[in-house]
Amino acid sequence: MEMVLHFQPVFNLSDEKFFDFCQLNRDVCLERNARGEVIIMPPAGGETSQRNAEITMQLGMWAKENGTGATFDSSGGFRMSNGAVRSPDGAWIEHTRLASLSAEDRRRFIPLCPDFVIELRSESDPLTGLKDKMQEYMENGARLAWLIDPYDRKVHIYRQGLPVEALDDPSQVSGDPMLPGFSLDMTEIW
Repeated sequence: MEMVLHFQPVFNLSDEKFFDFCQLNRDVCLERNARGEVIIMPPAGGETSQRNAEITMQLGMWAKENGTGATFDSSGGFRMSNGAVRSPDGAWIEHTRLASLSAEDRRRFIPLCPDFVIELRSESDPLTGLKDKMQEYMENGARLAWLIDPYDRKVHIYRQGLPVEALDDPSQVSGDPMLPGFSLDMTEIW
């Protein structure tokens, strides 16, 4: 179960201070929501970690072959335009967007929302909170987002300007047309 730490109105944790705070606490998975609250998430269990590794591997192999963008795992932080700092389980950003960032921006929390994000529900994650997070990604510029729920065997697909689509027990999920040729083999995830 995640824990929320409230800092405001006592003090405001700037982007730089939050980054430094995370670096001092590298063994703890931390995010910050748009209200400035710091969320402490427990380490993933074995099944969730294995599923997440599979997701990252499949996305990374596609990205390497495709060559148009970079893949990020769950330890990467992204600073959203609403002030939140999120670490999706998997993410992809087009190289053209990354090229516009300074070297310093690429070393710290990347100051943009990924083009594509994947969140994997773990046993302790409430589905409503994850759905809110997916909506936040979309509101901050993600063009495609997948919420994978292995417990209900569903994939919720978020696309800009379209209603959320829920796939029941798919054997694969296609990223076309945004991610041409990328298909996540769900038989390795379930």
